Amino acid sequence: MAKLFPSIHNQFAELAEKLEKHYKDMQDLEFTIEKGRLYMLQTRTGKRTADAAVTVAVQMVEEGLISKTEAVKRVTPAQLDQLLHPRFDPTFYYEPLARGLPASPGAAVGEVVFDANEAARLGKDGKKLILVRPETTPDDVHGMLAARGVLTSRGGMTSHAAVVARGWGKPCIVGCEAVQIDLEDRRFRVGEVIVSEGEIISINASTGEVVRGEVPLIQPKGLSGDVEVLLKWADDMKRLGVYTNADTPQDAKRARDFGATGIGLCRTEHMFMQPERLVIMQEMIMAHTVEARTEALNKL
Repeated sequence: MAKLFPSIHNQFAELAEKLEKHYKDMQDLEFTIEKGRLYMLQTRTGKRTADAAVTVAVQMVEEGLISKTEAVKRVTPAQLDQLLHPRFDPTFYYEPLARGLPASPGAAVGEVVFDANEAARLGKDGKKLILVRPETTPDDVHGMLAARGVLTSRGGMTSHAAVVARGWGKPCIVGCEAVQIDLEDRRFRVGEVIVSEGEIISINASTGEVVRGEVPLIQPKGLSGDVEVLLKWADDMKRLGVYTNADTPQDAKRARDFGATGIGLCRTEHMFMQPERLVIMQEMIMAHTVEARTEALNKL
């Protein structure tokens, strides 16, 4: 356009800048050129990815178009959530196989496994796994920890799987009723589609979508660059602080990496759920004498 219609190109650039400054936001412009004349047809606030939302907000503050307060308001919590967790590549086309409740955000890809002990064993070898269960219990925690993501056919947003996965920042979909699990034959069915153990599935736990096969993931960048700048502005203007939920050393380290200033909730039962401690806890509970119970507690 600059080569074929230099004067019109310059005029368009001026109008684009004027409209952006007027609306104080990135614009999606529609125009046409007819008989050597530029016609502006429409302008509206442009849609953007989570990455772009942060970048545009920070740059507009630097250009003096908007205030820091307005920049913070323009980036939604859902967009920040996307930047802090793995997510599906938006350029990749896929058909969801089933949908459940998005209990813990993020995305994961892995082989289907139905048994927590098997997940723990395979996880030690570095395999990428999705633990699929009707629902989870404290006995499944070691398998959940080894898996990249968790999918359950039952349960709600406050179910065991949901609460534990959110605490770990692990992708989790619950209450996916279309997934009919056959633990004996180690497979699940959705309508006419059968997925056997070992097959690859992808879960988008930010939307609740389950996909057969592998969807490319975009890994989070963490708190760096424009994201760090924006969150620093949010910290400077906040009236309410939020402390993290951390139950293990790994949780505490992850929280600090993401800028947490303190721990507000530490649920000790999660400490007892570690595989090597769970057996001792069961010993203590089932002890018939004070001596046996004391011995178990000393081990713990």
